[in-house]
Amino acid sequence: MNMQEPPMTQNQRPRRNRASYLIRDLVAETIVDRRKLIMPHFVLEGKNIREPIASMPGISRVSIENLLKDIEADHKTGIDKILLFGIPEKKDEDGSGAYDRNGIVQKALREIKKHLPGVLVITDVCLCEYTSHGHCGMVDGGNILNDPTLEILSRVALSHAESGSDMIAPSDMMDGRVGAIRATLDAGGFDDLPILAYSAKYASAFYGPFREAAGSAPQFGDRSSYQMDSRNSREAEKEILLDIAEGADIVMVKPALSYLDVIYRTRNLVNVPVCAYNVSGEYSMVKAMAKLGFSDEVRLTKEIITSIFRAGADMIISYHTRDIFRNNWF
Repeated sequence: MNMQEPPMTQNQRPRRNRASYLIRDLVAETIVDRRKLIMPHFVLEGKNIREPIASMPGISRVSIENLLKDIEADHKTGIDKILLFGIPEKKDEDGSGAYDRNGIVQKALREIKKHLPGVLVITDVCLCEYTSHGHCGMVDGGNILNDPTLEILSRVALSHAESGSDMIAPSDMMDGRVGAIRATLDAGGFDDLPILAYSAKYASAFYGPFREAAGSAPQFGDRSSYQMDSRNSREAEKEILLDIAEGADIVMVKPALSYLDVIYRTRNLVNVPVCAYNVSGEYSMVKAMAKLGFSDEVRLTKEIITSIFRAGADMIISYHTRDIFRNNWF
């Protein structure tokens, strides 16, 4: 005997708006705009180098000529915004390669601007890739020095600006660095150059693959004394408001997936654009699940990117960007 459901007496039936994919598209509250995605790149010294990153399938460390090829190929698919990380040939205690006019990022910037002027280049400003100890600031006796680091970071930012950077992105999490960089850029005639601040950057286990890619793991201790504690969200609001007061034009929450609540709070707190960084570990997690057959890569990626936008992000830095554009996932 077939049992039929009794007729419902309620007037509201939410399933009506899910009846077909056309209706679902019509009533969708979050629409992903691919123009809001930013593709990260790792550039290193040398010639004709392409080193695949084992923990990040599809991502490589490349020399400048291969970087240009990658950016050009991506640009043909529609990617016109990138984030650039440099991997120097040599490191020292002070990270001097970070502000060298002939440093890897500075040389790459000039080449990108010469050959691909239609691409927006955001440059990461930090010291961890350039210091022999792997920390994001100056070190004395095992302590990370805040204020002496600000001068170095400001020099790095100015060298990027002079080489053609379209946007400066300090990721170090030193107190006061946005204000110091803003003052230096303004004094150098770059008062129109925007700052994308890594404002709420958490000390996260999701950075593991990036540290392999950039060779930036700390040689002692960890970064908990300057990156944020994962247990805190009110503190994120404080960091964000401080960065805006110091001159940040865009604020960032990093990582994204474990901090969707922080993205949501940030969006409701401020009236400046909010960026989210869909970090290396989040990317590698998807790739690993797909490789093992545990889930569908396309559906996973689309759900993750949509959730970050739904939480309130205006733009997303993601290693998935290339796959999204090449395969037309949105």
